[in-house]
Amino acid sequence: MATVGMDRARILWYYSCMRNVNSIPDYALFGETDAFPDVLHCEHFEDRAPDHGWQISPHRHAQLAQIFYVKQGAGKAFVDSQVFDLFDNVVLYIPPQTVHEFHLAPFIQGMVQSFPYSLLHNISPSSAELVEALSRPIVANADEPLVTLMTQLDAALRKNGAFRSQISIGLGHATLASIASLGVANHEERATLPDQRVARLDQLIAKHMGQQRSARNYAAEMGLSTGHLTRLCQMTKGLSAAAYIESATMQEACRLLAFTSNSIAEVGYRLGFTDPSYFSRRFRSVQGVTPSQYRKQFIR
Repeated sequence: MATVGMDRARILWYYSCMRNVNSIPDYALFGETDAFPDVLHCEHFEDRAPDHGWQISPHRHAQLAQIFYVKQGAGKAFVDSQVFDLFDNVVLYIPPQTVHEFHLAPFIQGMVQSFPYSLLHNISPSSAELVEALSRPIVANADEPLVTLMTQLDAALRKNGAFRSQISIGLGHATLASIASLGVANHEERATLPDQRVARLDQLIAKHMGQQRSARNYAAEMGLSTGHLTRLCQMTKGLSAAAYIESATMQEACRLLAFTSNSIAEVGYRLGFTDPSYFSRRFRSVQGVTPSQYRKQFIR
């Protein structure tokens, strides 16, 4: 298994080197804000990483999931609050909205495949278990079937023949399902499988982050009663709808506190809190520490 816990010493080492930034970039592909260039996208590490000194700074993709396959080489991936060691034949899946950064050894070999959100959630037949598996980071040793699929997808995207898009989408779905199966196999404590409507709620929360929308607002947009949405959240997440929405907001606050140099008040303003004191109280209620205490663990 490739997962490495983010102990305090490594947190301090990493964030002491953090750049002085005020926002977390949201890219189509890294460094690019133009429209996504293809039905799917595949590139090799040497296509982009050398131009950035093999260091990929913190960013996220609101509408993309990505799979990183290391054929040969080493590095570290920082994914929200986790650190993953990268080495030969490891594969790392990163879901949409997740903040990530890479420190790669020069001349590392492998590929990155990017999957638009629409393709991610149109795998047929639909499965709540599959949605759950693809909602969290996955790291595993790449098995031969997965490497074969990724290689075939890479080759299909390089061609311009008949039915290129259909072939690529089919291979993309198979690749995502294969990485999900590895994630399920490696997930020791399987949580209750979420309803796909909760996955839709996650998408809406990300879309409206900072607008302080209520559970009632989200329920109406989803065509549900507030009570129904609360029952779904209780069943799948163990929280009321309001508490689940607030938890997601505070997770975004954690990212901003860790990955940016915004003041605590500015972080609150970005998330829709007009009163910094109230933001701090709500953050402490959810996270168990104040925003300043949370940030201190990332600074020495």
